[in-house]
Amino acid sequence: MTADLSIIQLVMHASVLVQLVMALLLALSMMSWFVIFRKRQVMKAAQAAAQHFETRFWSGGDLSQLYKELSQRGDRIRGMESVFHAGFREFARLRPQGSIDPREMMEGVQRAMRVALNRETETLEHHLPFLATVGSTSPYVGLFGTVWGIMNSFHALGNVSQATLAMVAPGISEALIATAMGLFAAIPAVIAYNRYSTETDRLVNRYDNFLEEFSSVLQRQAHT
Repeated sequence: MTADLSIIQLVMHASVLVQLVMALLLALSMMSWFVIFRKRQVMKAAQAAAQHFETRFWSGGDLSQLYKELSQRGDRIRGMESVFHAGFREFARLRPQGSIDPREMMEGVQRAMRVALNRETETLEHHLPFLATVGSTSPYVGLFGTVWGIMNSFHALGNVSQATLAMVAPGISEALIATAMGLFAAIPAVIAYNRYSTETDRLVNRYDNFLEEFSSVLQRQAHT
């Protein structure tokens, strides 16, 4: 209790600029933790949806029926489903036109799937730049507050005839809290960014592999 109270007292007696730095770091930390938990839910849902769709796709069912079911869901199509839906829709639109060469038709289908893949990649990468920014800048923001607090502590020594460690210790302590808060905000953000970036790359590669496999399936149908 005494330690907690002393930290609170140090924060309350810090200079206005140092307090603003601490408030900013606290806000960044809270926002990054919200993003971390939210991102975890999104990634787990995307991985589960990809697994479920792949299982159904390769089960040997009618692809036209699968396309119709997805079309009925409207804007709720996400992930691998979106890639499949865009490719099959373009294939169904171009195939009745007998004058189109199968190679040109497949190029159009792949372009449509690439557009859908890029859109899903942007969705998966959403908020990752924020985590990267918090992880890279928070230590420097905290260091700025520390440097400013130490400057004020040593500047106050110029107004006294005899300087002692007890006179500068509180100022330095409150300044170092800003550094600690900067690290507290940065470390989880960096860890989460690295983890979710890796998971995003793996999921995008999974989408891309499905795109190539589905292209092969449609290419065989295009020549029949």
